[in-house]
Amino acid sequence: MYLILRWLINALGLLAIGYFVPGIEVENFYYAMILVVVIGLINFVPGMILKIITFPINVITLGLSNLVINALVFWFVSTFIQGFAITIWWAGFLGAALYTIVTTFSAWLYRESYMH
Repeated sequence: MYLILRWLINALGLLAIGYFVPGIEVENFYYAMILVVVIGLINFVPGMILKIITFPINVITLGLSNLVINALVFWFVSTFIQGFAITIWWAGFLGAALYTIVTTFSAWLYRESYMH
């Protein structure tokens, strides 16, 4: 149940990001749900390897290099999912930062409900 709820929250967050951030287009909720899965899979293996490799830079930049990696993942996904487009680099950067906040919030919701 937790995974489905978190998946739906993240998809709604992506849909909202596509609506409010100019330069990011998410066609509909169906594509947003697919995007959550694809972004999660890419962040799991290749994204984690990139974050391990760039750990020294991440320490020096106080975590800002993670935002660049997340923006690159957003851009990479937009190249092969037709219902998702990023037209401006800075929109992808902002979208990735906002999506990080959404995923953190959805994980926090689960922890709060699990604790009580």
